[in-house]
Amino acid sequence: MTHERQVYLLDPQKIPPETIAVTFAKTSRSPESFRQIAAELTDQKSAEFNEKWVVGYGHSSVAEHAVLHIAVENASRLAVECIESNRLASYTEKSTRYQTWSPDAFIIPDEWKDSPFLTDYLAVNTRCFDAYAQFIPTVLAAAEKQNPRINSDTDASYRHRIRSLAVDVCRYLLPAGSLANVGITINARALEHAIGKLLSHPLNEVRQIGEEIKSAARAVVPTLLKYAEPIPYLKEMEANFSSMPASKSAGNGIWFRLISWDADAMNQLVAAAFFRYASNPKLSFSQSLESVQAMNADAKQEKLRSMLTERGKHIIPLRELEHIQFKFEVTLDQGAYYEVKRHRMMTLTPRPLTAALGYGVPKLIDSAGLTKEYDSVMRMAAVTYSKLAQVNHDAASYVVPNAYNRRFLISINLRSAMHFIALRSASNAHFAIRRMAVKMADEIEKAIPELAGLLPRCSDESVSSIESEYLHQNE
Repeated sequence: MTHERQVYLLDPQKIPPETIAVTFAKTSRSPESFRQIAAELTDQKSAEFNEKWVVGYGHSSVAEHAVLHIAVENASRLAVECIESNRLASYTEKSTRYQTWSPDAFIIPDEWKDSPFLTDYLAVNTRCFDAYAQFIPTVLAAAEKQNPRINSDTDASYRHRIRSLAVDVCRYLLPAGSLANVGITINARALEHAIGKLLSHPLNEVRQIGEEIKSAARAVVPTLLKYAEPIPYLKEMEANFSSMPASKSAGNGIWFRLISWDADAMNQLVAAAFFRYASNPKLSFSQSLESVQAMNADAKQEKLRSMLTERGKHIIPLRELEHIQFKFEVTLDQGAYYEVKRHRMMTLTPRPLTAALGYGVPKLIDSAGLTKEYDSVMRMAAVTYSKLAQVNHDAASYVVPNAYNRRFLISINLRSAMHFIALRSASNAHFAIRRMAVKMADEIEKAIPELAGLLPRCSDESVSSIESEYLHQNE
């Protein structure tokens, strides 16, 4: 018997996902190669194995080897948000930054189809989409006036740049009921949980999508999704926490706030790196931390700098950065929140989408002379939302445009925060999320001064400069 190393693919076009999962599972007890194991399996044998070990004995990790690629078309962006709330998956969706929407590209939810409020629902969506279509050429002209061509521009690149600026701004008018497509890559274990969440959701559309995904996926993983069902626990939590005692606090108008962080973060971080690499085989973390605490500040800062800055542009920093945690409370427009939620390594807790927290007005809307009409659309959306929310506050969210603010809670580690800041402070990021990325860096550096100058900002912009250039002060 030879022991030559081999690396090869099991072709998902030739081997069903459930069989691939069983092939990998069997290697724990079989001396045969993966090719031999797969050749001996049939769909029936794979189903029997999964029925016994995954379903019967709860060895759910087996299901992680069955990977599916699911296409969902013409779901509302509110539903897509629910789909994408599952961390262990990959998503690509139709972008409001690079595509435009047709006038009828919005859902008519079951909750309003046979309702006396259907007329109101249709009226506000029609108004939003009509304004969206009418605004684009006017905003485009204003963008051209404010952004003349530069020497490096070709005709095509200039048209693309100006069009992107205009569409980026006009998307604030699109409501949450706008239709979108999303591609999903997910393993069967994560999918079972995802389906359970969808089936437990208060919106009819989301529950229907859960059933449709389950039906489509069971064609290739019939056993592994056998018990994908609603999750009573989620309903119980909603009932348990939907009403809370009155608060004496008046709240605050701060849009971004660092709530908590590791006060001893830098000692902890440097100690974690020593704990990983130090040559002493008996080293404990307490010993490592004690040693770091005794270091002088300059030596400690140099170690910190080497961890955070001495790497190539595309090199991910040490995982030890994940031991350092921050928690933020943020209020941001829904369009920008929709990009924040793509960062799934953070823990994200959003408040429901409402019209209660006001809305943002891009300065380009004001420059184009469209603020009055824009405000009128937003007021209509708010009035309609309030009317619908008295009947069904979940389904009322469909009419809320991207411009309206939403509050959410983020817990994020330093490694993920550095990625977020680098990606979202770049010049091609939307201005609303650039503002958040710069503010996140500011707040982290204020809390932990040792990090000043070490976070990977991609521009010299400040929060105030972004606000001054891109956001009209809407009173």
